[in-house]
Amino acid sequence: MKSSQRQNGLSMIELLISLAISSFLILGITQVYIDNKRNQVFQLNQMGNLEGSRFAALVIDQYLGKAGYRRNPAALVETSFPSRAAGGDCLEFKAGHTATGLNPDVGDGFCIRYQPQVSGELDCQGSSSGVNYTEAFPSTFSSADQVILAFKYESGGNTDLEKGRLLCKNLNATAPQYSELLSGIADIRLEFGVGNSDALDKEVSTFISQKDWTADSGAIRSIRYNLLLSSRAKLRDSDDSLVLDKWLEGAPEASKTRLQNADDRRIYQIASSTQNLRNLMP
Repeated sequence: MKSSQRQNGLSMIELLISLAISSFLILGITQVYIDNKRNQVFQLNQMGNLEGSRFAALVIDQYLGKAGYRRNPAALVETSFPSRAAGGDCLEFKAGHTATGLNPDVGDGFCIRYQPQVSGELDCQGSSSGVNYTEAFPSTFSSADQVILAFKYESGGNTDLEKGRLLCKNLNATAPQYSELLSGIADIRLEFGVGNSDALDKEVSTFISQKDWTADSGAIRSIRYNLLLSSRAKLRDSDDSLVLDKWLEGAPEASKTRLQNADDRRIYQIASSTQNLRNLMP
């Protein structure tokens, strides 16, 4: 007598159904992983831009806070900072002026001057000042002992927005050359705050763009800067960027074209600040 043996296992239909369900689960988990990874990359680059904007504001404000510093507070500003002809990429410094514009042919930027606070004070390039104070309030101070810094923006060209940088050099140094101070800057805008001709009135009445300002426009009492910081390309999910659109609203046509052509889904951050030259206050 033959006994029937029942075979146990999965049928082909059951196996196909199991594979289909597993595939959907794997696809779902993979998509969640990809979304989380993309979000992580976005957040990391946005944090990098944010930290870059904070560092940029810290560095620029630090140097603007030095503009017009006099070791002897009793000395007149006009005496401490005599007139200086245009040169070294900077426009003319009139007597008593401690900030001026960069030559428009050189690019976007500004120049400041101040007296070192301590002997051997370092400039923006890490070079030591040759000033050696032997008394608390020196009565004589030559123009050669001043620190005159020129800040110039250099773009990353038409393709590498994140390679834009802010350069600096000390005009009183031996064979001055620009060196990098900040990087990751896609674009920059500068405005100079000026007031009336009254030396005792320090109120800023109007702001003039760097390209329109001249030494005859009045003493610079405040500098307003706006920086557009950029990440590497292809890190933004969508084609639109509210930060970039806001920046382009007031951009010149040349800058607008350059930024739009080189956008390539980058992540942006804007750093803005207005710094009064506090050492010019009475």
